[in-house]
Amino acid sequence: MSEQRDDVPGRRASSSNHLRGAEPEPAALDDTDRELLRHLAADARITNAALAEAVGVAPSTCLSRVRSLRERGVIRGYHADVDPIAVGLPLQAMISVRLQSEARDRLGEFLGLVRRLPAVRDVYFVAGEDDYLLHVATAGTGALRDLVATLNGHRDVAGTVTSLIFEHIRPAHGV
Repeated sequence: MSEQRDDVPGRRASSSNHLRGAEPEPAALDDTDRELLRHLAADARITNAALAEAVGVAPSTCLSRVRSLRERGVIRGYHADVDPIAVGLPLQAMISVRLQSEARDRLGEFLGLVRRLPAVRDVYFVAGEDDYLLHVATAGTGALRDLVATLNGHRDVAGTVTSLIFEHIRPAHGV
């Protein structure tokens, strides 16, 4: 399960701000920032010295630029991409969740439930017929059935649709 570091100085508030209409302003990025981000997205464990060399800047410049990117919320955190199969969670699915129309002012309550469910790997607040997409990983069909039942048992959930994931491919990330 991906874990984001919450101890990153200057990290922006959680994405729940987006639910209240607080859109983040695009950060001013130059070519050097974009190159730093490209290398960090490919390997977040790269040393400062190697990153500086790859981008063609002094190590002190590299360090201050990466710190600035963190403080401005461009870099939201670092995480380990753990294979769910390797930790006993071979069944992955995307669950579309549609909330009751009167539940729009209680989104935080639903998100509180979702945050407590260990099977949930990622949460997407989306536009369209559904309100959320949940990426989940479970030990098997019984655990997935129980998870869907828990979701559908919440007073604000109008319905769910579950799509099994046969293969999850994470492309190389870039900026």
